[in-house]
Formats: sequence, C-alpha cells, structure tokens
Amino acid sequence: QVQLVESGGGSVQSGGSLRLSCAVSGYIGTTYSMGWFRQLPGKEREGVAGMMFGGLTTCYNDSVKGRFTISRDNTKNTMYLQMNTLKPEDTGMYYCAALRRGTGRGCDINAQYVHWGQGTQVTVSS
Repeated sequence: QVQLVESGGGSVQSGGSLRLSCAVSGYIGTTYSMGWFRQLPGKEREGVAGMMFGGLTTCYNDSVKGRFTISRDNTKNTMYLQMNTLKPEDTGMYYCAALRRGTGRGCDINAQYVHWGQGTQVTVSS
C-alpha cells in the first residue's frame, strides 16, 4: 500500500522559509510525476508546483514562482517543497501528491494524482 506522509509545516514570520518533505512508502516506481497543492482558508485546493516523471521539468503557480522550489530525492523516496520569502497569503494546508492520472502531456500544476498525503499546516504571520 502506497502512503505519502508530509512533514515540515509550522509557523513562521513573513519573509521566513520552510521546507516541506513528503516521504513515499510502498512501491510506485521511480519515475512518477509528483506535485504539491495547498488549500488556503476559504478557498478551493490549488496546485502549487509540479514535477514531471523525469525530474527535469517543473512548473509553478504564478503566485509562488521565484520563491518555491519543488525537488525530489529518489534515493530517499522523498519529495520536497522549499518555500522561501513566505507571505501571510501562503498560509494554508499543504498536500503532496504522486503518480499522475491520465495521459496528459506537459507539466500541469493542477494535474490529477492517484496518491495523496494527509497534509501539513503552514502558517505565516505578518
């Protein structure tokens, strides 16, 4: 059974940084696409960042470009979201996802995924 477990969330002041981790247990291959999503208070879940299965192509929500970086370490079966220059409007629940559904081509921050984590809270104070 595949499980994704996020960690690294917490409270930080505006301008600070956090690194979210997503540990993948169970076998889903080594070249799966992955993504990070978030749900801000009172809003629908939105895509934050995506990485294609080869690990070379990434895409980002315009609101986080230049501040967030998605990455993965296949040796540890873990993916990451480095978040710098955090803003109060980044406050929300963050989710990781793996193994993209369908046959869509290209990086898509709002792609559909098979496996999801339980979420980790990020709170940014002004």
